[in-house]
Amino acid sequence: MPKQIFMTRRITSRAEEMLRAVGYEVTVSTKDGVLTRDELKTALAQVPYDAVAALLTDTIDADMIAVMPASVKIIANYAVGYNNIDVPAAHARGVVVTNTPNVLTATVAEHTVALILTLASRTAEGDRFIREGKFVGWDPLLLLGTDIKGKTLGLVGAGRIGSEVAGIVHKGFGMNVVYCDVKQNEALEALCGAKFYATHEEVLKVADVVSIHVPLLPTTHHLINAERLALMKKSAILVNTSRGLVVDEIALVAALKSGTIRGAALDVFEFEPKVTPELLTLPNVVVNPHLASATEETRTKMAEMVATNIIETLEGRTAPNAVA
Repeated sequence: MPKQIFMTRRITSRAEEMLRAVGYEVTVSTKDGVLTRDELKTALAQVPYDAVAALLTDTIDADMIAVMPASVKIIANYAVGYNNIDVPAAHARGVVVTNTPNVLTATVAEHTVALILTLASRTAEGDRFIREGKFVGWDPLLLLGTDIKGKTLGLVGAGRIGSEVAGIVHKGFGMNVVYCDVKQNEALEALCGAKFYATHEEVLKVADVVSIHVPLLPTTHHLINAERLALMKKSAILVNTSRGLVVDEIALVAALKSGTIRGAALDVFEFEPKVTPELLTLPNVVVNPHLASATEETRTKMAEMVATNIIETLEGRTAPNAVA
């Protein structure tokens, strides 16, 4: 009997092509959107699946793992992060958990820089201004933005993506770089003369652009809160392409409305897919629907990694991206 694969949502076609090419049968959820908890449980009960390809939007906790068919040998997450999966519970049942690391670093970094430039130059505001029929001619004081050349980038988290962002803005715009992480990053310091600070507070005080690149952990939940926003320069901008829950959106709204900081660009949200309504009413906010890794090249590579992880596991070999 061919191996049975369940995909909780349609992703780029490369994954299905690879899985079917080795003789596996692939079932893809036909729902246009995220499966509810009950829908996912029902779907998993239909067939003795050998593998589940999941997304960050799927909560696969201990209870969900307990109702999975005993035949499931791998949960392949179509993402770098895997905080949506109870890894210890999966391992307790002998189920491998994999992710798709290292493939989207450049893409997310480019998107982060695009958000920085969009916010600093007020490009999105200008687009709306014209579409709303307000443009009547050049005005020397219309929508004045701010330069980033020579300014200071503050990284909250200096892993692969943060370091890539730093390299782009340092080499391309001459930005200075400061950062805070759980340990010093000597490679980043060699790349762009980045300065390490032991606390987030020190970074926030000196940065003109604050870019967040941390995983979602108990220690990073609401890492950016009212107290830390108050430490930032009034001219500073905040960019988040990591995880929505890292930023307290209510506190962010208050800071934006009061002029505590200049603006914010968000690709992820605290209550995703819901967005705090007041954020959408503020002109100094740029919002994207979780697009940071959304290029054809990257999403296709991620699909290939999902398929490879599944194939290697089901053929009795070690998945290249198994998480501990």
